[in-house]
Amino acid sequence: MINSKQKIIEYFESGIKETKNFKIGIEHEKFLFNNKDNRRIDYSKIKEMFAALIEFGWNPILEKKNIIGLNKGGKNITLEPGNQIELSGDKLNNIHEACAESQDYLFELKQVTKKLEINIVSTGFDPISKLNEIPNNPKQRYELMTKDMPLGGELSLDMMYRTCGTQLNIDFNSEKDFIKKFKVVNSLVPISTALFANSSIVERKNSGFLSYRSKVWQNTSRGGLPKLFFEELNFEKYAEFIMNFPILFIQNKDNYISGQKYIFRDFMNGKIDEIGNRLPNENDLATHLSTIFTENRLKKYIELRSMDTCGWDCLCAGPAFNIGILYGNLDEVYEVISKWDKDKIINSYLEAPYKGFNTQLMGKDLLHWARTLLDLSRKGLEKRDVLNKNGKNETLFLNHLQKVIDNKKTNADHMISKFSKNEDLSELYDK
Repeated sequence: MINSKQKIIEYFESGIKETKNFKIGIEHEKFLFNNKDNRRIDYSKIKEMFAALIEFGWNPILEKKNIIGLNKGGKNITLEPGNQIELSGDKLNNIHEACAESQDYLFELKQVTKKLEINIVSTGFDPISKLNEIPNNPKQRYELMTKDMPLGGELSLDMMYRTCGTQLNIDFNSEKDFIKKFKVVNSLVPISTALFANSSIVERKNSGFLSYRSKVWQNTSRGGLPKLFFEELNFEKYAEFIMNFPILFIQNKDNYISGQKYIFRDFMNGKIDEIGNRLPNENDLATHLSTIFTENRLKKYIELRSMDTCGWDCLCAGPAFNIGILYGNLDEVYEVISKWDKDKIINSYLEAPYKGFNTQLMGKDLLHWARTLLDLSRKGLEKRDVLNKNGKNETLFLNHLQKVIDNKKTNADHMISKFSKNEDLSELYDK
């Protein structure tokens, strides 16, 4: 039972790994459209798609007899609220393995989507649909979230139904290592927003933002970048943060109950009558941690969540960039960010979705910081020196970002120029 702050601290401590056992986990979401009418696919089409993927060795995940996902080995395909699909990858050793996993998934997905006349869109925000045009699915938690989330953030439903991101999960070897990594990843959120911006088109028009997804997440219930995250945030302080954080929902046997009247501390103190005053177990804690939608968060590992979804040609670039920094060159990067003022970082975070590389941080623009950090990441990946079968190390996955920085043009800039010429919807689809 999770009945004390110490139990939460022990939960975080159980994630500590030796450096040699560090893993990399990548999660990435995709939008799916019918190619006949350019509308998002509905749940009946999802069922057809999942049935076709089962032929590739995937196994169904059911909730009340409804298929809501697939798994194969350590990988899962999960269903998001507006029928976006997400690959939650296996825990892997390096970027070569992680990228190969994504390519295998792409191969299978393309066979199935071609057969079912589905188009894939790899952007951070749905470039075509209005919110009221997007179908839902029978996954139970989403019904509760659709009702409760808008109460705490005006763009919460846009987050649920119209955004897609890329997430990286990384390990730590001690509480001290966690503190350092967490401060780094939170300080880098504005740079990450600008560098991986890929959501400029909204409802078939230029939105005026480079990362509209980031704008949405800043106005989402339970989201944002708390000032607390820039302190020396140890396991105890993070435990206090989540104990005093409102509950989104509680899973009680096969049912989901709204938690909006309660904070997690109430749950720990047996004060929730609707579930017979039972105390939370580890699964309840894990659910609570995964429904805190901050830019980065702690579970038994750290989740980095500030990147727009990227096309297949650059999918591995974000993870490689961050692994070079966090596994290869942490101390040198920490030295850089430790001089930054947290209020200036937060201001930069708020401006980056629309100003992109032109956003200022500590007297320099984000293009300067992106270039500096890319060099430090490359140095880190060279130090790791993990080679593929052709004898190349992980720096090869930084080539896309080097082009972005050299040309001062992000994926969002390219999409604006391509789509604005003739507003051809086919420009938005993955080739």
